[in-house]
Amino acid sequence: MKAWVDELINEKTELQIAPLIDVVFLLLIYFMVSSQLKRPEADLSLALPGAVSVSTQMEIPDEQIIEVLADGKIVLNSKVYAAQDKSDLDSLGYTLLRYSQAAEISKTKAMITIAADDDAVHERVVDVLNACAGAGIENVTFGSVQ
Repeated sequence: MKAWVDELINEKTELQIAPLIDVVFLLLIYFMVSSQLKRPEADLSLALPGAVSVSTQMEIPDEQIIEVLADGKIVLNSKVYAAQDKSDLDSLGYTLLRYSQAAEISKTKAMITIAADDDAVHERVVDVLNACAGAGIENVTFGSVQ
């Protein structure tokens, strides 16, 4: 066995270049076939904003913020609705109905933002949503108490 190892060490090793060239050409053909040509970018037809003249007054919707506090109180325009038996929700609904009618007369959208405290009882938030639905106010968003 030692003789065989000595023979391998003494033998001159040569690099076979023909198989190497064959492999390089095969890889070149593979990448040429599997690649896709880059498509030219399409015209995006961008229209940049310029100076625009306004012919009519822009309508800004009137918005009311209803706060629902952690202790269950509902605050609208500094008026506090705090009855635990929900007897004051009729008054809240009536106030929202008047607000909705006033917005309709002035041709603006009636918008309500409910700013509920993180620890507020969800039942009170649902009560405010029901009062908004009773007044016909559909634009209701949620915010946070600051």
